[in-house]
Amino acid sequence: MNVLVTGGMGYIGSHTSIQMINAGMTPVLFDNLYNSKPSVLERIEKVSGVRPNFIEGDIRNKALLTETMKQHDIEAVIHFAGLKAVGESNEMPLEYYQNNVSGTLTLLEALKATNIKQFVFSSSATVYGDPASVPITEDFPTKATNPYGQTKLIVEHILQDLYQSDNCWSISILRYFNPV
Repeated sequence: MNVLVTGGMGYIGSHTSIQMINAGMTPVLFDNLYNSKPSVLERIEKVSGVRPNFIEGDIRNKALLTETMKQHDIEAVIHFAGLKAVGESNEMPLEYYQNNVSGTLTLLEALKATNIKQFVFSSSATVYGDPASVPITEDFPTKATNPYGQTKLIVEHILQDLYQSDNCWSISILRYFNPV
């Protein structure tokens, strides 16, 4: 299975790609290298024995996404790409909304254009805000308290609406507390 991994050169994306290779899948890494380095490809190859395809690009570039999906016969997408620092999101909220929300919308439009309906979204436990108690369970109310968490929650709502409009989509949402 050929899977587009947005943010594939980042920490979570690269580790996931190694596991995918080990499981016999073919990850195609798509990353703008904002928070990562080209040397990650060598590390993935050293660990897995396979050097995955890498496309340097931004998730806000629909034409490049669509071309990449067609060229590599992509069947599914795992979406890790995004700005990710809570403190920074308070200082740069517009950049976070532009990248994380608008970028995901562009990615979803490219998926729709190529009729790919298998999607995994890397969300965050920050969507729970400051919970009244711990441990937190999935059914706790969501109430993000910073722009980063808000962007994740907005995308979750978009994905829920997308599924409601067309239940042929297979969508999974991951809410990590600590990806390490």
